[in-house]
Amino acid sequence: MSKAHRGKGIRELFHKGRGVCPVCKKENIKILYEQDKNDVKVKICKICKAAIKHGKKSV
Repeated sequence: MSKAHRGKGIRELFHKGRGVCPVCKKENIKILYEQDKNDVKVKICKICKAAIKHGKKSV
C-alpha cells in the first residue's frame, strides 16, 4: 500500500518547510525544529538540533 499521508504537514508550510538554517547556514534544507534563542523561537534543521542537544553547537 502507498503512504499517501507521509509529509502532509510539511507540504502545507511555506516552501514546503525548506529554507536557510540560521545555525549552519545551509540553504534549501528542511527547517522544522524550534529552538529558543534569547526568548525568541527560531527554526533550525535536524542536524543542528541534534548537535545542540549533544553540546557540540550553540544557537
